Amino acid sequence: MNKGVYLLMTISFVVGMVELIIGGILNLVATDLDVSLGKAGLLITIFSLVFAVSSPILLYLTASVERKKLTIISLFIFLLGNILAVFSLNYTMIFISRIISAASASLLIVLCTMMASSIVKPAYRGRAIGTVSMGVSGSLVFGIPFGLILGESFGWRAPFVLIALLTVASIICVYLFMQRVPSSEKPLPITTQLKMIRNPKILFILLTTFFVLAGHTALYGYLNPFVKDFMELDGIWLSAIYLIFGISAVSGGGTGGTLSDLFGPKRTILAAIGLFVATIIIIPASSFHVVLFLVVLILWGMLSWAVSPPVQSYLIETSPQNSSILVSLNNSALHLGIAVGSFVGSIVIEQASVDKNAYVGGAIVLLGLFTALIALKGYKRPQVTAEPE
Repeated sequence: MNKGVYLLMTISFVVGMVELIIGGILNLVATDLDVSLGKAGLLITIFSLVFAVSSPILLYLTASVERKKLTIISLFIFLLGNILAVFSLNYTMIFISRIISAASASLLIVLCTMMASSIVKPAYRGRAIGTVSMGVSGSLVFGIPFGLILGESFGWRAPFVLIALLTVASIICVYLFMQRVPSSEKPLPITTQLKMIRNPKILFILLTTFFVLAGHTALYGYLNPFVKDFMELDGIWLSAIYLIFGISAVSGGGTGGTLSDLFGPKRTILAAIGLFVATIIIIPASSFHVVLFLVVLILWGMLSWAVSPPVQSYLIETSPQNSSILVSLNNSALHLGIAVGSFVGSIVIEQASVDKNAYVGGAIVLLGLFTALIALKGYKRPQVTAEPE
């Protein structure tokens, strides 16, 4: 597979990590900037919302720009957002930095996905997208523990310093090693982009992404109290569980892409979601024994991100001429799912107990299975031939 795909995976990891990296240092940010913990938590919410909304708009505005050039420009803007976070003197400054970072990150994730699919042969498209998805999933699951470790050791600004340095390295690598990728699409008005959702197949596959990530986040967003309060495990176990989950989630993205190439998006999507529903629901029952819980945790981690690559492959196959727009809309659905799932999870944990988050999350993911069945009805996989890369 083209080595440029791995560079794009690395960029997606660096960019994606900013979304949740602040989750582990909210208390430090709140104390230093003299705001409430709830207000500090809005720094995650505003990122997810801006990310979801800005992607289709920015794709329209930059549709005619050569992709390598656009990636470098976007990385520079992303760098500025993180530098602003490092030097933030008050809440307003870091709030603005989150908006800048989110907008540029939303465009970069789509660019990485689309460039990865365009620089490989069609038979390897699922694996290329899956590889980039490994970067995205890895960033989301490792963001909190990375932020926690760096923040506790060197202060809450340290994670943003690290991301700024990694962004500089990414800019240099793209400039030196990435090939030019011309834009293959004409600009589509925002209203036209939104009209694409009227297509039932597109609408219901986007809803699938939304429900899967919402159900996942309803529990994952509260994994910390689940492990500490429900399972009564200490900090060392918590770190180990986050690490195991992260490795599983990253491998799940690559596995989902490979299975999509081998068996097609339809079989992969339906099988992954079906197993995901069963896995997330049995998590509380598995918690009585640590080894059993870790086995289920590994399955949960893999399945949580195994759905994304085949969904994106399906979208690209559905409308190749508008593929970047569809991938952008899918990323918007993903981040809206994260925002809604964390909100629903907060209600459940306050009104009931944290173990109930698993059942509510499983029910939400089950809705994603129904929408997937609707979207994939009558789907026939295009014939592709695997050729040596």
